[in-house]
Amino acid sequence: MYIPFNSTKEYHKYPLGAVKEDTQITFRIILPRDFGCTGARVVITKDGETSCRYSMWWDCMQNDNEEWWKFQIPLGEKGLYFYHFEYDTSFGTSNIFRYRDTLNGCFAPSGEEWQITVYSKDFSTPDWIKGGVIYQIFPDRFYFSGQAKADVPKNRIIRTDYDGEPYWRPDQNGKVLNNDFFGGDLKGIEEKLDYISSLGVSCIYLNPIFEAQSNHRYDTADYEKIDPLLGNENDFVSLCKKAEEHGIKIILDGVFSHTGSDSRYFNKNGRYPDTGAFQSKDSPYYKWYKFLSWPHKYESWWGIDILPEVIEETPDFINYISGEGGILQKWLSAGASGWRLDVADELPDEFLDALRKSVKSHNPDALIIGEVWEDASNKSSYGKRRRYLQGDQLDSVMNYPFADCIIDFVRYGNAENFEKAVVTVIENYPKPVIDTLMNHIGTHDTQRAITALAGESCIYRGREWQSGRKLDEEKLRTGIRLLKQAAVLQFTLPGVPSVYYGDEAGLEGYKDPFNRGYYPWGKENNDLLEFYRALGKVRKENPQFASAECKIISAVMGCVAYSRDDITVISNSNNHPIRYFLPEDRHGSYVIFGESECDGISVSICANSSVILKR
Repeated sequence: MYIPFNSTKEYHKYPLGAVKEDTQITFRIILPRDFGCTGARVVITKDGETSCRYSMWWDCMQNDNEEWWKFQIPLGEKGLYFYHFEYDTSFGTSNIFRYRDTLNGCFAPSGEEWQITVYSKDFSTPDWIKGGVIYQIFPDRFYFSGQAKADVPKNRIIRTDYDGEPYWRPDQNGKVLNNDFFGGDLKGIEEKLDYISSLGVSCIYLNPIFEAQSNHRYDTADYEKIDPLLGNENDFVSLCKKAEEHGIKIILDGVFSHTGSDSRYFNKNGRYPDTGAFQSKDSPYYKWYKFLSWPHKYESWWGIDILPEVIEETPDFINYISGEGGILQKWLSAGASGWRLDVADELPDEFLDALRKSVKSHNPDALIIGEVWEDASNKSSYGKRRRYLQGDQLDSVMNYPFADCIIDFVRYGNAENFEKAVVTVIENYPKPVIDTLMNHIGTHDTQRAITALAGESCIYRGREWQSGRKLDEEKLRTGIRLLKQAAVLQFTLPGVPSVYYGDEAGLEGYKDPFNRGYYPWGKENNDLLEFYRALGKVRKENPQFASAECKIISAVMGCVAYSRDDITVISNSNNHPIRYFLPEDRHGSYVIFGESECDGISVSICANSSVILKR
């Protein structure tokens, strides 16, 4: 196929990827001489505005039959821009659009356009997270310190069967209460900081720690207090200080799109002395909520009645969370180094704008990560295009596109889809975002990585089928091999790898709540654990992983290869070993990670494995 334009090639578009405001962009298209082109234009549309056509000029001839047409323009205002090309011949006007969902151009009457993300010239993200490793902890399921707790509600079921499966069956009223607790606490995390540090971790992301009635704690009862089973504010301050001594920072889960119904704000069950919105229209919190018919009919998150939705634009709510001395600043002052925002795509612009101003005014080096499952550069929600990544809201996002493509490639060998996903993110996201992407391959919301890689599909299968289901001996061996292959990709692609607690120990599980088991202390898969430790060490010893450009070298026939400066990563998803011949500019490379042999020109790669080379 003749390619007249490819947005990932510098001779077609410079600079590549997203750009800062007022950056001059150079476009070049290549047309066959025998087309007899008499004129060409680039058609640029700022998102939501009218298209503008700009005449290109004839640039030069290449070879015997290539005409190059060129145009330069500064893109001044931040936002999203979309573009394609037109050219004139004696037969009329024709177009160049993207070919299907690739970044290559094709001659077509209509099609998809290319995207340019223009972001604030002042946009920067914290350097401390770049090149590091994130460790995600679901607090109730990590480690119990044995420390006695005060003021723990009596309706909680405290479990000591640490190998046990989380409760999931409905009670006699048909409700799943999520009220079984394994006792993991903040002191327990503090006691295990040596272990966490041994993995090369530089940041711990904690799922919610504020007072709540459910073990997942996404039904916040009091943003101002630590849940009593986890400890108290002094325990949190101590954890942050001890973590800093290990070179580790703590970021918190901010759940601001909804609260719990059993909270001091809504107070449906009358547990709290405060007058909640459910109890009186005179409550200071009444305006926070979306009542359809007060008090029993109200909008709730995904229809779950214990999670009443908040009207985030409410000035009182914005001030409570983001005001001077508000919730965000309170916990930053206590030692937190940033926030991961739950369902960030359900938070309105007004709220996110205020949140960033509050966090960055208090600590410019604090991190703001958003939960967005799709391409966050061009996502629309609630009827409008979102601007998460243009410099006024998030620093970065949880990288679900990478997670999906890694799992898909390692399990099924689809190299082409891997390349497409990686290149699209690099093309669409600003560089400050790319360097701070939260690169997970499993979280509290998804299957455990080893289960996703080697287990049977759970699509259309409910909790009854998922319950108690583990990998047999053969599939477990396969899962460990595939998880190692996937982890190398996770640790070497642009962004920051985020390890979900227990993945490094071989913890299994399908979807919530089976992915939230207690960490298997004393029963870890030591081979896998040592693999993760070694991988963390390689990352720490090679600063290229902090910000070096990622270039795809090849992606075909179940094998992908990419470079990060003088580092080369090659991953083989075939069920047989291969020999990969290095490009000339990679000659002289040697293996720094992986069971492979390299003679400086080619490298042998085992079946279902990845290797890291250094030139």
